[in-house]
Amino acid sequence: MSPLCPVLLALVLAAVPGIRGACPAAADLKSSNGTRICAKFYDKSDPYYENCCRGAELAVEPGADLPYLPSGWTNVISSLVVAQRCEVTVWSRRGKGGKTRKFSTGSYPRLEEYRRGIFGDWSNAISSIYCRCPAARASERTFASRAPSPGPRPQLYPRPRPPCLS
Repeated sequence: MSPLCPVLLALVLAAVPGIRGACPAAADLKSSNGTRICAKFYDKSDPYYENCCRGAELAVEPGADLPYLPSGWTNVISSLVVAQRCEVTVWSRRGKGGKTRKFSTGSYPRLEEYRRGIFGDWSNAISSIYCRCPAARASERTFASRAPSPGPRPQLYPRPRPPCLS
């Protein structure tokens, strides 16, 4: 078998849509009424990525602080997706106790792959959540209405002048 075969197989697997799992893209996280969602958590995971991010889902809004998860969600989360420009901090014990980890923008279809200490992983181990999405700056919200820059910005602090040379 040619050494080129594994490379070609990897390229085909990367090019096929949906091969990375059934998780939604981070940019697609929106509620049914169109408002922004910080993250979605799922209670089903699978050794096969295309079967991950299934089952019941818990959607949290930006700024959600859940030291105690809703009934039935403590220690059952096994997949998660974090929206663009957001960050989720999770804890292994209720009330924001125990081990902690931050997840940035992206899909995490198998939390079994993320270590929690020496012997554990984050699948079925999340008991507290904090989700943070910084507000978009005005310059990120509108691009068409931006006027040309009037020139250099004024300095807030005066620069020290170099000593006079004679």
